[in-house]
Amino acid sequence: MALATGPNAKPPIVPFSSRLETGRALALDVWSIYNAANLPADCINLGQGYMNFPPPQWVRDAATEALNNVASNHYSHPKGRIRLREAIRDYYSPQFPHLGRPLDVENEILVSSGANEGQYACWTAFLEPEDEVILFEPFFDQYLPSITFNAGVPVYVPLHPPSVSQTEPTSDDWKIDFDELERAVTSKTKMIVVNTPHNPVGKVFTREELEKIAEVAKKHNLLVMADEVYETLTYDGKEHVRIANLPGMWERTVTVGSAGKMFAATGWRVGWLIGPPDIIRPTLAATTRIVFCTNSPLQEAAAAGLERATEFQYFDKTVNEYAERRDILVNAFKKLGLQYSLPEGGYFVLLDISKVKVPEDYPYPDSLKGRGKDFRAAWFIAQEVGVSTIPVSEFYCEGHQGIGERFIRFAFCKDYDLLRRAAERLEKLKEYL
Repeated sequence: MALATGPNAKPPIVPFSSRLETGRALALDVWSIYNAANLPADCINLGQGYMNFPPPQWVRDAATEALNNVASNHYSHPKGRIRLREAIRDYYSPQFPHLGRPLDVENEILVSSGANEGQYACWTAFLEPEDEVILFEPFFDQYLPSITFNAGVPVYVPLHPPSVSQTEPTSDDWKIDFDELERAVTSKTKMIVVNTPHNPVGKVFTREELEKIAEVAKKHNLLVMADEVYETLTYDGKEHVRIANLPGMWERTVTVGSAGKMFAATGWRVGWLIGPPDIIRPTLAATTRIVFCTNSPLQEAAAAGLERATEFQYFDKTVNEYAERRDILVNAFKKLGLQYSLPEGGYFVLLDISKVKVPEDYPYPDSLKGRGKDFRAAWFIAQEVGVSTIPVSEFYCEGHQGIGERFIRFAFCKDYDLLRRAAERLEKLKEYL
């Protein structure tokens, strides 16, 4: 595959690695197509999941203090700065009660350069060529190249969405067919990825669902990567259950966390892994060679965030604020009479576009050729309504993209004013129903 694709494209002087041809790494992805540069200048961006408001003041103050301190401007230990590892220990130990002791900061906690790099390092540490990793669809798109770059093979098990006729569905109505999950396991399967709360569905996996996944993992001696970066954002009293707490699962589970999601600081790239020494130790060896260490001053700021979150009742307030943001969007969908899946976690909501009349003869860009209705709908809505979204079929394998074509994803991790303006613009969709 060549990087240049025009009529006069020439092959590179030195060929690049064949691994770049896997995992859609060189494909024109959804983020490039719906880039702000390709959309109207005044388009409201509800596609990408970054906040348009700053981290809390005390966390920013801690970052400033760290930048003014000589030691925190230099290399950290590859495990992470001890202050942050101790803050993670103190915050999370009560959430792993089955251990009956505090987490071990030397052997059970690893700071990473964002959750994504921690996951990559874990796959580097554990995947042999052709090892299989089971992903529930729709999946976070970064999983794909991170697995294939490490010679792994993604295997897909879809979450089945609610029917078009179902009234007031929630993210809980996206269901796993456990027979499908069992059939997906082969002698080459190494790991199952469980993303809860889920991006983009907003599903918070129930205890019963996690118990069934755990039984599959134990039966076939599999690792589980529990991607729980939206752990502090669950709504309507929904319980966030950690699969690592289930019987026999601590030993085979790595739990992934993110300061960026917790503290509205996604660009800081500070995340962490929690798990048994048999998982953390090899992953440390990998991350040491990938990045060596994570941004030192922002580790200090993340530590301050965890240390003082209870003092400021930060997570309780954040959940309430995000629930209000969610309601602004879903109330707009209700007025339109469009079906949506009410998210019980995270900060995305999926809108069913089955009833939206998307014109076939609209001047769509060539980049949409061969793509599904959701790609055309997202482009049309951005151009004519002025709100950008993300088509959900991007988060499926080719064989299952038809499932995702019914939906487009809206991010509500934005300030109230922007969401209200977006809701007003969405009223124009009435013309196309």
